[in-house]
Amino acid sequence: MTAGRRGATRSQAARAAILAATSSLIERLGYDRVTMEGIASEAGVGKQTIYRWWPSKSAVVAECLIEGALLPETYAPHDTGDIVADLTEWLQRVFDFIAAPGHETMLRSLIAAAVDNPEIGEHLTGRLGASPDVLAERLRTAAAARQLRPGTSVERLTDMFMGIVLSRVLLRTPADPDDARAFVELVLTGAAPHRPTRPASAPPRSSTARQPRR
Repeated sequence: MTAGRRGATRSQAARAAILAATSSLIERLGYDRVTMEGIASEAGVGKQTIYRWWPSKSAVVAECLIEGALLPETYAPHDTGDIVADLTEWLQRVFDFIAAPGHETMLRSLIAAAVDNPEIGEHLTGRLGASPDVLAERLRTAAAARQLRPGTSVERLTDMFMGIVLSRVLLRTPADPDDARAFVELVLTGAAPHRPTRPASAPPRSSTARQPRR
């Protein structure tokens, strides 16, 4: 029994070392330059030990995201009852994370990895708080509190905010201190001008108006 526990402990230690090594390599080198051989060397294990748990590099990276070994903080929106303030604070935290040294390159490499493994994209957006499960739930709460226009599609709003986050990573847009609030207000209120209320029209004049008597 003691030997069994010792073996299980060694296996868990090796698994943790592999996840830590993968996260470290991704942060330093980016997804494309990380190999299974490199992970094995960094973790101090044999390559077959990695394949015992994961079929591919992308599967290891996906589990790093699930376990929080990569992007340990989850950037979920808070719920203070003010949807504009909550989304602004959330988006600013995400922008600050992206702007930190090394993060932009790492995130771009993970987005590229999501092409091969959609699970990476799902868990990446989840860690940033822009996944349908996280962001959409906050928007549904706002809709229930009538802070959104009736009939507003929560799914479409979620897609918009996910697009803002991903475009900030991919396009390297210069940061502005007011970006977060400006994006939130633009998405929630739109850009179309308010249409003035049309005054009640006067009743149409009769085409058979009485002619003056001669």
